[in-house]
Amino acid sequence: METRNYAEKIGTLIQETRQSRGMTQAELAKELGTSQSAINRIEKGGQNISLDMLARISDVLSSQIVSLNQPGSINLRIEGGHKLSGEITTKTSKNAAVALLCASLLNRGTTTLKHVARIEEVNRLIEVLNSIGVKTRWFGDNNLEITPPARLKLEKMDVNAAKRTRSIIMFLGPLLHQYRSFNIPFAGGCSLGERTVEPHLDGLKVFGLEVNTTSDSYIASVAEKKPTRAIVLSERGDTVTENILMAAALNDGTTIIRNASPNYMVQDLCFYLEKLGVKIDGIGTTTLTVTGKRDINVDVEYYPSEDPIEAMSFIAAAIVTKSEITIKRAPIEFLEIELQVLENMGFVYELSEEYAAHNGHTRLVDITTKQSSLKASTDKIHPLPFPGLNIDNLPFFALIAATAKGRTLIHDWVYENRAIYLTELTKLNAKVEMVDPHRVYIEGPTKWKPAEIVTPPALRPGVVVLLAMIAAPGISTLRNIYVINRGYEDLANRLNKLGAKISVIKDITE
Repeated sequence: METRNYAEKIGTLIQETRQSRGMTQAELAKELGTSQSAINRIEKGGQNISLDMLARISDVLSSQIVSLNQPGSINLRIEGGHKLSGEITTKTSKNAAVALLCASLLNRGTTTLKHVARIEEVNRLIEVLNSIGVKTRWFGDNNLEITPPARLKLEKMDVNAAKRTRSIIMFLGPLLHQYRSFNIPFAGGCSLGERTVEPHLDGLKVFGLEVNTTSDSYIASVAEKKPTRAIVLSERGDTVTENILMAAALNDGTTIIRNASPNYMVQDLCFYLEKLGVKIDGIGTTTLTVTGKRDINVDVEYYPSEDPIEAMSFIAAAIVTKSEITIKRAPIEFLEIELQVLENMGFVYELSEEYAAHNGHTRLVDITTKQSSLKASTDKIHPLPFPGLNIDNLPFFALIAATAKGRTLIHDWVYENRAIYLTELTKLNAKVEMVDPHRVYIEGPTKWKPAEIVTPPALRPGVVVLLAMIAAPGISTLRNIYVINRGYEDLANRLNKLGAKISVIKDITE
């Protein structure tokens, strides 16, 4: 029975790979010198398959079907050193999507989010929502319909899914007006060091929320009250601001939030809340004045805006491979500082005329990169709250610094651990000097060499390693890429359309 199970899984992988290559069973059979009926049996798991036959199929399909590795992981085989060309379209924002999924709990009506990126972070939140009684339905071009029940079944929450996403902390704001007590698991996600939730709890206690912690969960109780003065956030964090915004949305009075983040995902949340009938003044500034509603029950449709971090990923891909590509639908308002820093380093690019995103607010452009000879930044490169250089874009500057002539200081003051992951670039021949857990010196230009690396347990450093592998002539292997799939949809195939040569290697598990 166990052998049959493995045969079925291998058969499914072969079928999926064949179909993705646009081949019929008959065409594959002809290439292998066998019959279509044999291919049909293999794909249905009805025929044992030798390692030799598996190797031949992998060769014909130009994809290694299985590898010996950590059970259940997905890996990438990269043939690097190829120039990129063509166009790539920026998908909608990961961070906006997760905030909007949490915010849908405010609405007793149906929320439809358009063109949502189908990424693992979204999948985990959907699993959590489904487990507590929320109905979700994908349809059309990545549209997601969300309909909550009359009362959530919080006691049935999928704890395993909840622990795999930091976004679960943003359930506190929507739930505190609706339930007198509830529990949520500790937040998970990327391994970036200690990130206190105290700013969340400090801001939400103004609405009557009290939280006690156990070894694996937050136990919340609510004695509902209204803010009597402005809420001043001790940290201008994105998720902190979003949590307070969602609490304010169901407060039928006026809430003033100072030191709020004006970042892209916060603006998307504000635009969505306005569609729910919440009045918000100061969107895009650090002071938000929110007039909420005691009850929200509307059927609403909203388009999340495009992801500036994904757009920055493609800019970095072009720079590290010395390629000319066009990145369409890039949200320029959230990339202007990054582009100015790059321009000062010698980066050459062209911008199209601005046009509006589907949400009617976010400004988009198409960015065309040009082959450029970069020099190290004169000043250290470090992030700041919006409108400064985005903290999530900082790792891409480490990769870019490795292509530039000279020595660059990268200062990641926000996270304790993330700068450490940038030292993985040394395995690809970059010169990275660790100063302390927050600072690295990077000296370029780098003569990239291939390597085999396990993906760092943080999203952006993981993508940085992948992009360096695309630049490194030869064969590299990037193992266990789940963390990349948390934030990017179908990244390997999208890069392949630009000329990269990346094969997905899936492992078979019991």
